[in-house]
Amino acid sequence: MAVQAGKDLLVKVDMTSDGQFVTIAGLRATRVSFNAETVDVTSLDSEGGWRELLAGGGVRSAAISGSGVFRDADTDERARQLFFDGLTPDFQIIIPDFGLIEGPFQVSAIEYAGNHNGEATFELALQSAGPLVFTPHTGV
Repeated sequence: MAVQAGKDLLVKVDMTSDGQFVTIAGLRATRVSFNAETVDVTSLDSEGGWRELLAGGGVRSAAISGSGVFRDADTDERARQLFFDGLTPDFQIIIPDFGLIEGPFQVSAIEYAGNHNGEATFELALQSAGPLVFTPHTGV
């Protein structure tokens, strides 16, 4: 994977539940993390006393966070309304030269800040809310 511009990592939201995704405008920094809990099945019979894990056990999850400035009234309003309504629409996360992750996410946190002599900013956190589909980058 070659060096990529951070601005190419995009977070898109389905604006009207019709499969049409729009980039959440104004994001300056984005972070995506994937997690998988483990299920320890170690017993006195475990070979050499080594820990054993149950293959495929545990809960998988994804978290997305981002921060930025207000630029687009429609996506700002959509993110805010998703939080207050507790909805879990589909999002797309585009990771350059890696692939696309799509599935339901819930806005778990939204923060607003601003300085007297600066721009208003926001921070957004999303948590996966169901199965995610990964489509690898094809190199085209």
